[in-house]
Amino acid sequence: MDVSEVEPLVVSLAQALRGRGWRIAAAESCTGGLIAAACTAVAGSSDWFERGFVTYSNEAKAEMLGVAPALIATHGAVSEPVACAMALGALAHAHAELSVAVTGIAGPGGAVPGKPVGTVWLAVGRAGGGVEATLLQLGGDRRSVRAQTVHAALQRLLQAAQAG
Repeated sequence: MDVSEVEPLVVSLAQALRGRGWRIAAAESCTGGLIAAACTAVAGSSDWFERGFVTYSNEAKAEMLGVAPALIATHGAVSEPVACAMALGALAHAHAELSVAVTGIAGPGGAVPGKPVGTVWLAVGRAGGGVEATLLQLGGDRRSVRAQTVHAALQRLLQAAQAG
């Protein structure tokens, strides 16, 4: 993914966050740091981007974000409860008002019954305000699924920052 594809969205997000004095954290699995890369590609992002967690393995989700291994065992890593736990874990381990978490199956392998390639759970957390998750069913190859996930994550963060 070319980060310039989402630069206008990141600039809008930066303006909204600066206007509130807020910072964000990202917890990424299937995107492998692409959300953080898109954010930090814009000059001045240190004003509003606090940190990113790349938690590709289940162990990393548990160790870095505090996601309960039992939650992963019960629901699978690609699930609403795990995405929500990742978003809340990012808030707990960062100095941020908003977090975004993504976990999914980018392909070409990894599909399981009920979770085809392109299945992504995206969660946005607010400090002191809970978490909201969205199921995405995306098409295309691995690169496309990851790029669409980054775009959706940035869009959801922008909506949350604008809503307050």
